[in-house]
Amino acid sequence: MAALTDTQTLPAETSNAPSMVKERTFSVVQLITAMLKSGSHISDLIFSPGRAPQVEISGQLVELKFKGLEMLTHQDTKFIASELMGGNDIPAKKLENEGSADLSYAINGIGRFRVNIFRQRGTNAIVMRVIPDKIPGFDELKLPPVLQEIVELRNGVVLVTGPTGSGKSSTLAAVLDKMNSEKAYHILTIEDPIEFLHRHKKATIHQRELHSDTPTFSLALRAALRQAPKVILVGEMRDKETIEIALEASETGHLVMSTLHTIDASKTVERIVGVFPLADQQAIRTRLAKAFRFIVSQRLIPRKDGKGRIAAVEVLKSTMRTREYVEKGEGEGKTLLDAMRDGTTDGMQHFDGELEKFIREDVVDFEAALGFATNAGNMRLEMQDYLEDPRNKKKRPSQSDSLLSEITR
Repeated sequence: MAALTDTQTLPAETSNAPSMVKERTFSVVQLITAMLKSGSHISDLIFSPGRAPQVEISGQLVELKFKGLEMLTHQDTKFIASELMGGNDIPAKKLENEGSADLSYAINGIGRFRVNIFRQRGTNAIVMRVIPDKIPGFDELKLPPVLQEIVELRNGVVLVTGPTGSGKSSTLAAVLDKMNSEKAYHILTIEDPIEFLHRHKKATIHQRELHSDTPTFSLALRAALRQAPKVILVGEMRDKETIEIALEASETGHLVMSTLHTIDASKTVERIVGVFPLADQQAIRTRLAKAFRFIVSQRLIPRKDGKGRIAAVEVLKSTMRTREYVEKGEGEGKTLLDAMRDGTTDGMQHFDGELEKFIREDVVDFEAALGFATNAGNMRLEMQDYLEDPRNKKKRPSQSDSLLSEITR
């Protein structure tokens, strides 16, 4: 990372207010630009009272001590928040009434961001997720080839899941861009906020943003059924109503793509079913079993060479076996994980298998991968030959037993 020095200064003006309530203004655009240019693989910019501006690089926070902004005050973060919101009343009212607000922000020629401003300890804090200028492709993201089948789907539900910052939006953007290039479809997206900007290619694509174009996902999704799209992308399955309408849309001939904050396929099914009252859950299982086409789960793992992170991707595909497990529930020897382990010929893959492949290819460190494993104990046993190989002795974990107790997944 190109280090920032204390000699770098941002233009600032000091108000004529009394010293006890002195506020300073500075160029937020120049600050953001300097932060983005401070290194590569920057995923987030963070502004918090009591700290210097920070960037997240490959999962680690780094402080950037600009001269004059070595420590942000609550007035500074309030000023930055105000500049980011501009004259937009919608996020300002949400911040005031609900304590947080989402918005998109762009600097011409520099970049686009998904912004969340929130109150903490009575002050404002800000997280800005960096959105790549260029829509990433399948090869660039190293996505499993089986996901290209999504482009050919005519109906059903495709879910991309994972924790915040795991690349869900990038994966969906890559699928949507390929569809946009190859199919003469009407594609509609409903996002909060709009991240990747899709241009009309072979498809016609409309993008609606929550709050500015529609008040809720469910209302926009209900309206979408009258707007004749072939493909609907819903930014997130947030509530019962959105899930219900998405299933309805898939059952009436639409392809619906969306995201969930769940860690794997099994948890995704349970999350969707668990949103509904107990009396309705079996009916929802039956509908979901018929509707789902793919459940794709992602985790970003730090690369061994320090050059960013690599996505470990789990793929559950709709087959007779997986539909049965979704509809009837999982049992001993009949789990979605078992189906993915046995489903390689259908293009399915599971996290621990992908992590093992990365370790053996020397892409990720054994210890680092173990912390992201679904079942760390089983993975250690599966890799016993690797650990016992004299050529890999230097890669052996230094705390073979204690680490297992730290694994929470």
